[in-house]
Amino acid sequence: MSTPLDHSSRYSRQERFAPIGADGQRRLAESTVLVVGCGALGSVSADLLVRAGVGRVRIVDRDFLELSNLQRQVLFDEDDVAAGLPKSVTAANKLRRINSQVTIEPVVADVTNENLAELAAGVDVIVDGTDNFETRLLLNDFSVSEGRPWVYGGCLAAEGQVLTVVPGETACLTCLVPEPPAPGGAATCDSAGVLGPAVNLVASVQVAEVLKLLLGQLDTISRRLLVVDLWSNRVRQLDLSALHAPGECPTCDARQFPWLEGRHGSETAVLCGRNAVQVRPAVAKKVALDTLASRLASEGEVTSNPFLVRAKIGKHTLTVFQDGRAIVSGTDDPAEARSLVARHLGA
Repeated sequence: MSTPLDHSSRYSRQERFAPIGADGQRRLAESTVLVVGCGALGSVSADLLVRAGVGRVRIVDRDFLELSNLQRQVLFDEDDVAAGLPKSVTAANKLRRINSQVTIEPVVADVTNENLAELAAGVDVIVDGTDNFETRLLLNDFSVSEGRPWVYGGCLAAEGQVLTVVPGETACLTCLVPEPPAPGGAATCDSAGVLGPAVNLVASVQVAEVLKLLLGQLDTISRRLLVVDLWSNRVRQLDLSALHAPGECPTCDARQFPWLEGRHGSETAVLCGRNAVQVRPAVAKKVALDTLASRLASEGEVTSNPFLVRAKIGKHTLTVFQDGRAIVSGTDDPAEARSLVARHLGA
């Protein structure tokens, strides 16, 4: 029979850090954080939040584990891949063994404008662990609409970005990215790769910003976009104040929330009898099919013509049309289809 743990010293090193102290630790224990996405950034963020003693951590993810995840998703191992459980459930099982004092709430769901308010009920801060700008712009709409802070994080190749959004005080994501790129118009982790250390760095900065927010130390948060490239050893902080000027942002200035209201957002339709799902982009844009075909060539067998590009990726076939529509064959699950489109088209 194991001896019960004495938790009195668990946070001793953290409490000795003057900006936190014992009072700050108690405040963290009374806080709730929502982690949206439990892949590379989300799994590292959830791990750090739980170890820091944030009282309640809600983890939402729509996906399951694959072997290629282990290179950068350090919370998981080979046994987890073999078990085949959803990422959020696997993460919760691991994190409960790390800190039994924290309440961990795993949710297996695709985050949409219809369920975000429920998923974010009662949370103090939202952490971005997603893989697409559509969901991020939805989070941004919700954040500004509800006055709830969130921390954006992105990672591609060796570069990472972090932006802390405090509604009414800082620039928001729409100030920087008014709309998502066209499908296939930007590189993704599947096309450009991603460096594990860059993931850990970005998630660590995100969680540091979350702790500041939870402690109410708004004077210490970053008010600029942090951009770090670990391969070229470059660190930049971009001032977004000009983009945040009155009259410049439709979200934080004009308070327009098209993503939250469902006026923007990709649409999915299960194609009857075909074991396929059509994903229509949030914003219709002409796709450069030649460029997309070259990018997808590393993922699997690719065929193309002036009207479409078709790629066989694992058990799925991804067909992309010139107007940005995609048909994912090999599944009738809209969430699975959106996940594959996000991974390979960045939309």
